[in-house]
Amino acid sequence: MNQFHKAVRDYLTMRRGLGFKLVKHEAGLHGFVSFLARKRSSRITINLALEWATQDANHKPYEWAARLSVVRGFARHWSATDPSTEVPPLGLLPYRPPRAHPYFYSDHEIQTLLKAAKSRPSIDPLRPWTYHCLFGLLAVTGLRLGEALNLRTGDMDWSEGILTIRGAKFGKSRLVPLHASTCKVLADYVKRRNKRFGVRAKGYFLVNLNGNRLDKGEVHRAFYLLSRQIGLRALDASRGPRLHDFPALSENLTERPLLRNSLHPLDREEPTLVTAIRLGRG
Repeated sequence: MNQFHKAVRDYLTMRRGLGFKLVKHEAGLHGFVSFLARKRSSRITINLALEWATQDANHKPYEWAARLSVVRGFARHWSATDPSTEVPPLGLLPYRPPRAHPYFYSDHEIQTLLKAAKSRPSIDPLRPWTYHCLFGLLAVTGLRLGEALNLRTGDMDWSEGILTIRGAKFGKSRLVPLHASTCKVLADYVKRRNKRFGVRAKGYFLVNLNGNRLDKGEVHRAFYLLSRQIGLRALDASRGPRLHDFPALSENLTERPLLRNSLHPLDREEPTLVTAIRLGRG
């Protein structure tokens, strides 16, 4: 079975080299290989793949289908080495996960969210400004959350007003032009961050209490808390508007009023986050 574990590592290395992240595939494929070992099978068969995919009765049918899909890709790859490999056909488990409907935030909801983020009490004086900038940047650029969290201090070209997004989907990078007022907000945040942690040539742009990368789970929890606070979600609701819906807002900027200086009607002297360009994410 060691050959299968090595084959899994080689397969993942190849696919990741092509730009696929395959975050959940590694544990799943090694689990499947261990399952084959327990079954004393030296080859992949459709019946064994199906048995492994559906062995957890607590999983939903679309989760079974996802597990089988992971095996299918590897089996197709391994069949070049072992022609006796059986590749599970498409449609064997024809279940798809329920897709959430995108939520289109109104300008007022964005304004309220940003104001709540900046007003949120915290033992860290920089934290409210960090979330204010993070949520605003997501709203006006359409960045994915992971892309925003991975921004480094050197990714901002202040002279040109260009943000470089590195290692995005399929390993590509892209340039995101920013409106001058957005740059002004970000520059104000950098001054506050540098005052707290000192000037650093390297490091993350948006930082946590210790000056390190923000935790994605903590960001989601902060968003859910603020969403309930301002009425975007009911207090007992487990579903509602998501951070993932911000790109939908950006992609529709050409069809709706822009987020202008009314983002903070009570703070007219402060720069605000705006953009005047519809930004594709590639």
